[in-house]
Amino acid sequence: MSLFHPTRRDILRMAGAMPALTLPALANAELGAPSLSDPTLTNPSHFRFTLGSAKLTVVSDGHLATPTTGLGVNADPAEVQAFLTRHFLSPTTNYSHTNHLLIELGDAKILVDVGSGDRFLDTAGRLMSNLETAGIDASDITHVVITHAHPDHIWGVRDDFDEAIIPDAQYLIGGAERDYWMQDGLLTSAPAEAQQFIAGAQNSINVDGADWQLLSNDQEIAPGVRVIDTPGHTPGHMAVVVESDGQQLIALGDSMNHAWMNFAHPDWVNGFDMDGDMTAATRMRLLDMAATDQMAVLGYHFPFPGVGHVLKDSDAYHFVPAMWQW
Repeated sequence: MSLFHPTRRDILRMAGAMPALTLPALANAELGAPSLSDPTLTNPSHFRFTLGSAKLTVVSDGHLATPTTGLGVNADPAEVQAFLTRHFLSPTTNYSHTNHLLIELGDAKILVDVGSGDRFLDTAGRLMSNLETAGIDASDITHVVITHAHPDHIWGVRDDFDEAIIPDAQYLIGGAERDYWMQDGLLTSAPAEAQQFIAGAQNSINVDGADWQLLSNDQEIAPGVRVIDTPGHTPGHMAVVVESDGQQLIALGDSMNHAWMNFAHPDWVNGFDMDGDMTAATRMRLLDMAATDQMAVLGYHFPFPGVGHVLKDSDAYHFVPAMWQW
């Protein structure tokens, strides 16, 4: 399977050439971002809710805008374009949010992923400031768990002094994920377009001040919080499961990264999915598990705040956003 692997320079060039939100003029309302000239017109950067006794906060790191040519790379491009247009989405620009989960349960305060920092696209890297806006002191975070080592999930681990951004936290990553990125010869044997991503992952894992704990399938991070293997997008990708008072939520990471396409066509894979067949199999397993067990889901790249449920309708699946409650 031939997959799309743009370089960071390609992404920056294409993103800069595109409007922030492109909608077909005749089909959709033009829903633009708030005016930067009016500071009163701002959108929320965090969202709080509960799951049993767990206090959960979704905190944004910003957004990414990438070409839709990276979506459904194993499908007919015309069919992908038609799907996007039918769902009122831009057929040219994939505008995706970056939803981080902070879990407060018992004595643990667990942050899932650390975002891009200032090392990837300039539309992201807002996690630390948005934590502050949410009234969350990053120094109180006890655990930082990394779902996988792609730029928008781990490159924010280093501060301006190349030290761990939250120095007193316990850092955790899947053992298989760490082993893949740190294997001998990976960087020198990789194609040129992948080398910057590999070097970025290795530099992030090697950050000063992070004593990594390596995780395996179904391992508990803290009471009520565990990880499960969800490989495919990367070889050692893991999702985080929160359980409290009989209720469950899965923080999916990038095992599912499109709130419409991955549900309607879980076999359509994206350019950044490193093993397409495994990605599709993992999605089917997660969809069945979430629907059968009525587990809530949080999609990292779903529309903010990215929380909802999986509805199974005959052989089809749909994402049903959770109702906001004030």
